[in-house]
Amino acid sequence: MTRAVQELQDATDLIDELAARRLGVNRTDLRCLSRLTARGPLTASELAAAAGLTGGAATTAIDRLERAGLATRIRDAADRRRVLVNLTEQGQRAVREVWGPIVTEAQTELLRFSTAELDTIETFLRRALHNQVRHADRLRRPVEPPDCGVIA
Repeated sequence: MTRAVQELQDATDLIDELAARRLGVNRTDLRCLSRLTARGPLTASELAAAAGLTGGAATTAIDRLERAGLATRIRDAADRRRVLVNLTEQGQRAVREVWGPIVTEAQTELLRFSTAELDTIETFLRRALHNQVRHADRLRRPVEPPDCGVIA
């Protein structure tokens, strides 16, 4: 089972690399596209938090996505002081082109499972996600220098 999960992660990583190349963006930009696809329009700070970026890094990624024609900044109709980042039509088409067939085939595969089996799969995926998030937080922390046994 562990090997299957690792192979799925590796295959997902490869798809992300190839998708970034095809779209002419880097992996950080791709992560931002993913968050905008999943969550819809976000402020720059919301996008930064969702993508695990600093505010400055998110602004740079948004600038690149705008130059690529994949995203745009728009004023929030409900609060004109807020600016939202939104996928453009071109961005939406690009996302559908890359991930649409993957999603369609995955949905077909999921239809082969019973409701109980799907519940088990969802439970596993939620626990695996929690594990990944927890360890991403761990890896973000600075590394403590090793104790060399020297007494001061």
